Amino acid sequence: MSALLSVEGLSKSFGGVHAVRGVSFDVAPASIHSVIGPNGAGKTTLFNMISALVKPSSGRAVFDGRDVSRARPHHLARLGIGRTFQNLAVFSHATVVENLLVGMHHRIGGNVLSDGVFFGSTRAREIRAREEVERIIEFLEIEHLRNEVVGMLSYGLQKRVELGRALATGPKLLLLDEMVSGMNTEETEDIARFILDIKQELSIAVLMIEHDMSIVMDISDRVTVLSFGERIADGTPGEVAADPRVIDAYLGGA
Repeated sequence: MSALLSVEGLSKSFGGVHAVRGVSFDVAPASIHSVIGPNGAGKTTLFNMISALVKPSSGRAVFDGRDVSRARPHHLARLGIGRTFQNLAVFSHATVVENLLVGMHHRIGGNVLSDGVFFGSTRAREIRAREEVERIIEFLEIEHLRNEVVGMLSYGLQKRVELGRALATGPKLLLLDEMVSGMNTEETEDIARFILDIKQELSIAVLMIEHDMSIVMDISDRVTVLSFGERIADGTPGEVAADPRVIDAYLGGA
């Protein structure tokens, strides 16, 4: 099976600091691939290069046959990449439905004239967008919250809304940056279940940075491990957990 995303020798230096050095790995379609490593390993810098937020010093990220590491960041949703961030990035004063409709924006289309009169094709696109948003709301089990102001929800539910907005972009690949950070056990288990459903029911690939090793080992198909900006292991969760280099990176050796 050909890769949906190929990370090919990505490197990034900030002055004399080498944040990421020659990292390569592939993400298969409809799979869950985790990137792990100690703090400062270069995980977020790697994600930012894949997301075109940071230009690589060398190497590239090829998504669905196209180099996206040098694309315009706002074009990624149109290309089929959705992303959540480690820190909440929701519109806190808007409702759940309104937040998800923002994710649908690039899929609605239209022009100034047709949008101004809100008739014909514009109305049809709006109806389809709202129908899709309702399907996502049902998928994430937040039907009872659709008209609630997001800023009034718990942290875990706000993260679920952010996940829904990323799904609303219609992605082939979701980049999830520490989705369960700061969540309690129940919220963490819910998100892990949704990530599995995204793969199994929606056939969307997931590339995630995660510190919660129980989730990584339970739901990942493959795991890439970084340490000091370099890839030190890549394989199944079992292979990675038994790799002496990974044990040494996390535990500092015997």
